[in-house]
Amino acid sequence: MADLFAESLREVRLQCGAWLFGGFAASRMPALIAALDAVTSAAPFRHMETPGGRRMSVATTGCGAVAWVSDGGGYRYSPHDPESRQPWPALPDAFRTLAHGAAELAGFPGFEPDTCLINRYAPGARLSLHRDVDERDFGAPIVSVSLGLPATFLFGGPHRGDVAQRVPLAHGDVVVWGGAVRRHYHGVLPVADGRHALLGRCRVNLTLRKAR
Repeated sequence: MADLFAESLREVRLQCGAWLFGGFAASRMPALIAALDAVTSAAPFRHMETPGGRRMSVATTGCGAVAWVSDGGGYRYSPHDPESRQPWPALPDAFRTLAHGAAELAGFPGFEPDTCLINRYAPGARLSLHRDVDERDFGAPIVSVSLGLPATFLFGGPHRGDVAQRVPLAHGDVVVWGGAVRRHYHGVLPVADGRHALLGRCRVNLTLRKAR
């Protein structure tokens, strides 16, 4: 997988139905950052708990008609922010149009996300291998947008024990996966310390899905 680190490589087929589009979000960055700031002002980041009571190392928030939440009651989508009890902020047009364009490039035309999970990784934070299975519509792809510090994305197979590809991600990179690999395991290795010019000492990831 060493060729994934080549600076000249901007479009990488990870598996059938899974693509890395290097720098795809770069030209849209001012609108994305403005939209991100608006969402997180209305629904601040927080560290949710797993159903088992463990505090997640990744801070989260969300936007859209519903957003993903986790607590002692399990993993699920909710139309309301459990902290404010208010509806989640609307899905910004900047997020929606980016996801639509990336999905179309990956071979999934007509993608209309209705939710965005926003994860913030401080140095050392990670996301263990998991599958996205809380949605009702598995026919729609997943679009993942990387902002801030670099990270290593793990993209595995249909079983947790499958060997996972290690995919380096930088600010502005977008990964799309759907079809037969829609429910494959994936995760993020611990984020190395550093400072990004726009976001400081963190990585932010936007994950757009169709939940309902």
